[in-house]
Amino acid sequence: MTSNATTTIATTPAMKPQRGVLFTDLPSALSLVLMRKFYRYIVSLVNSDCLACYIVYSRLMPKLWDETIEAHRHAVQEAILDATAELVTQHGLAAVTMSQIAKKTGIGRATLYKYFSDVEGILVAWHERQITAHLQQLAAVRDQTDDAGEKLEAVLEAFALISHEHHDNELAALLHRREHVDRAQEHLTHLIRDLLAEGAKSGDFRDDVPPDELARYCLHALTAASSLRSKAAVLRLVNVTLAGVRRTR
Repeated sequence: MTSNATTTIATTPAMKPQRGVLFTDLPSALSLVLMRKFYRYIVSLVNSDCLACYIVYSRLMPKLWDETIEAHRHAVQEAILDATAELVTQHGLAAVTMSQIAKKTGIGRATLYKYFSDVEGILVAWHERQITAHLQQLAAVRDQTDDAGEKLEAVLEAFALISHEHHDNELAALLHRREHVDRAQEHLTHLIRDLLAEGAKSGDFRDDVPPDELARYCLHALTAASSLRSKAAVLRLVNVTLAGVRRTR
């Protein structure tokens, strides 16, 4: 009886694995095959997800890393320029050293030399930043009105006041005829020239002299604002300059 029962169990066909049946419940050969396939499937999923993560990482991280480094470098450079300007104001141009600038900025001298080779290079970068800001200011003033005459008056007044408030003969001598100064001068000349041409068409400004010549006349006349002692004197100079370009009726 026991022998028959044992024989029956041994010769009974293996049942198909049902949902939830463990691999260990299956015959060893079948279990091994299914486990291998399952393992390969899991590995393929993991590799696929890792590849996707790698692709996303490789696309995003270099950009984020570059942006972070660039932002840091920009912040350090701005701090260097601000510290240098403050030191020049306090001690004069000739007295400022790279060691003082590094200490004022809060960085080491070796780090400072990675950004600039000497004090003059820092001052050139600072001056270029100042000029760019002034040009942006003049453009904003120009865009505050649609009338050509009012535009020119506002721009010339703003330019004269900038010259009056930010003049530095020692620094001007050092940076004289620098490329960025020449570029800014041309940009400003074109801005004023275009306003004069617009005003000539509307009848506000004279048309017997080329706008480019009138623009250079305005700029040269208003450089005197740097030597005037008061804002009232600067405004009088602006009015005299405008009188020279207005059309006589």
